Amino acid sequence: MVKLFHRDLGGAGKPPLVILHGLLGSSRNWQTAGRDLTERFHVSALDLRNHGSSPHADEMTYPAMVDDVVAWLDEQGIARASIMGHSMGGKSAMLLACRHPERVERLIVVDIAPKDYFWAGHRVEFAAMNELDLTSLQSRAEAELRFEARVDDWAMRKFIATNLERMPDGASGWRWVIDLPVVTESLPDLERNSIDPGDRFSGPTLFIVGGRSRYVSATDHALIVGHFPAARVDTISDSGHNPHMDARAAFVALIK
Repeated sequence: MVKLFHRDLGGAGKPPLVILHGLLGSSRNWQTAGRDLTERFHVSALDLRNHGSSPHADEMTYPAMVDDVVAWLDEQGIARASIMGHSMGGKSAMLLACRHPERVERLIVVDIAPKDYFWAGHRVEFAAMNELDLTSLQSRAEAELRFEARVDDWAMRKFIATNLERMPDGASGWRWVIDLPVVTESLPDLERNSIDPGDRFSGPTLFIVGGRSRYVSATDHALIVGHFPAARVDTISDSGHNPHMDARAAFVALIK
């Protein structure tokens, strides 16, 4: 079990909402949208294992991440919470709801479906990260330039570079915030469906889909309802894979 770092974004005394970020992300990605939701919820954004400010661990699987989140809920004295997860965090949230339905007041899944994924782009991005020579790196901007040879999308290059930080205690150089070797090795497991064919969660469920995203298609709706019979699927037409950033007002309105 890993003791997770969290950001308390406000709303103390209101019903708890716990946010789980996506692959290569962290609680930082959710500070703005999370604070918008404090009118209704007491919002906590977690850093999942091997990401952000949470500890590193050799195991990077969905069951392990779910166990970490349940342990965090126990530590905080939260019996039930609304759980919202984006991408990898959405897969974790789905598994948590199916395995521990008594802990989930409401499930919110952001731009991911209960199915396997395999995209060559992930392999390219991780190859670029593993090839980066940290010993000669001077800045994140320089890292973004070096990623250009492999990663076409400038926004993805910038996002990857957020996982770099300067060495602590005044030492020179840079390091990865994530546990890059473990996450790289675990990528095939992380791309697979996090839940089993017979898994069900019958509680209130909302799937939020980016209309310009490739992650969830209309044909996935039957899969979603098969596992989450009470699910509502809402699409934000002018959003990509990150609706909490691309169309924040519309995103927040769906949840409130």
